[in-house]
Amino acid sequence: MSKTVEFIFDVGSPTAYLAWTQLEAMCDRTGAELQLTPVLLGGIFKATGNNPPGAVPAKGMYMMRDLARYAQRYQVSLNMNPHFPVNTLMPMRIVTAAIGTPELNAVVKALYDAMWKSPCKLSETEELTRVLSEAGLDAEHWLSRAADESVKDTLKANTEAAVKRGVFGAPTLFVGNEMFFGQDRLDFVEEALA
Repeated sequence: MSKTVEFIFDVGSPTAYLAWTQLEAMCDRTGAELQLTPVLLGGIFKATGNNPPGAVPAKGMYMMRDLARYAQRYQVSLNMNPHFPVNTLMPMRIVTAAIGTPELNAVVKALYDAMWKSPCKLSETEELTRVLSEAGLDAEHWLSRAADESVKDTLKANTEAAVKRGVFGAPTLFVGNEMFFGQDRLDFVEEALA
């Protein structure tokens, strides 16, 4: 039986984006299966009393330099979103609606690219429509699915369940019951999967 790495994420987190860019290759190397669990990072912060790193100015400035270092190491584009922090309620509902569908990876890629490669204000319906359409996705379908009560309930339940498991930020990854926080812990995740 292959191992599974669970990726608990919100597209509004630049560190979760950086981790996501590495997970497919890691899963290929280890034969692991990737399980995506969308959550609302703001809900996790509220429930745990945690704050984003930028809430401490010196930590926020350091984090900007560190994000650039990791983007260079991973050889990926990372452009800070000028609208940051972006309300990701609708994007994360769209991701939640896509779980279990063949379009899941395309949806996540389109949203991450629009947040961290070609930044835009993903809290705006017009921008979501444009981003999804340009990715070849049926924007009307995904926006409609995101408005479904079952999708809203699932995202809320995912967030609450993550908090109960000890999650306090994103990205958080689980291999079995072992929790790893942060994109800078991927080496430990890969060791756990090997």
